[in-house]
Amino acid sequence: MSPFNSSTREIPAVTGVPRHVAIIMDGNGRWAKKRLMPRVAGHSRGVEAVRNTIAAAIDRGIEFLTLFAFSSENWRRPADEVSFLMQLFVRSLRKEIARMHANGIRFRVIGDLARFDSSLIELITESEELTAGNERLQLTVAANYGGRWDILQAVEQLMQDFPDKREGFTEDEIAQRLSMSYAPEPDLFIRTGGEQRISNFLLWQLAYTELHFTDILWPDFDASALDTAIASYRQRERRFGRTSEQLTAGTAGTPSAPHA
Repeated sequence: MSPFNSSTREIPAVTGVPRHVAIIMDGNGRWAKKRLMPRVAGHSRGVEAVRNTIAAAIDRGIEFLTLFAFSSENWRRPADEVSFLMQLFVRSLRKEIARMHANGIRFRVIGDLARFDSSLIELITESEELTAGNERLQLTVAANYGGRWDILQAVEQLMQDFPDKREGFTEDEIAQRLSMSYAPEPDLFIRTGGEQRISNFLLWQLAYTELHFTDILWPDFDASALDTAIASYRQRERRFGRTSEQLTAGTAGTPSAPHA
C-alpha cells in the first residue's frame, strides 16, 4: 500500500514549503511570437527554465517536482512542432541526465509511452534506472499524459487484479494504481502563461491542491517566480473540510492555519 493517503480521508501535515509542486509549463510559443521567433525557439528556451526551476526547487527543500511537458492532447499540434518537441526531449534528456544523477535527482516519466519511438522509450528506461537510488529530489515529467487516461488505466489495472470483483472498490485501491502512486498529492500547482485551467493534468491528485496562476510565460519563469508562488501558498488556509475555528483551536486533525 502506498504510504501517502488521499487528503480526502487523512489530513496531511502542512509546512511552510510545499513538499510537492506540480507545474504546467505554458507560454513557450507566445514567448517566441513576441520576439518574432518561430515557436520552436520558445520550446528550446523553455529547457533553460526547467533547469533553473529544478535547481531552485532543490534549494528551497521541495521534495517532489512534477512537470507537464507534453499532454495527450498536444498530438493535435502541427506535425513539425510535435516532431521538434520529441527531438528536443531526446536531446535534453541525453544532455542532462548525467548532471541530474550527479545532483541526486531521481528522474521518472509518467504517461502512455506506447506512442513514442522505441529509442525514446529505451532512453527513458535507462535514465530511470540510472537515477533510481537518488533521493534529493524526485523529478517527474508527464509526457503523453492525461488525467482521464491515468484514472482509466488505473481502473483497468484494478479490474485485471480483481477479475471476479464488481463492487466495493476503495479510493486507496485506485490511488495505488495511478501513475504517481509513489508520491504524495501535490501541495502546490503552478500554471504559467496566464491561462487558468488544469487542462487534464493530475485530475485525481489535484483535488485539494492549492492553485497558483501566473501571467509569466514559461521561458521567463525563474527562482523569483517560484518564490512568489510559494509565498502565495503560505497565505492559504488549508482546511480540508474543517472550519477556520477548528484550525485556530487545533482540533479535528493536523492544524493547518496560514503559514508563518
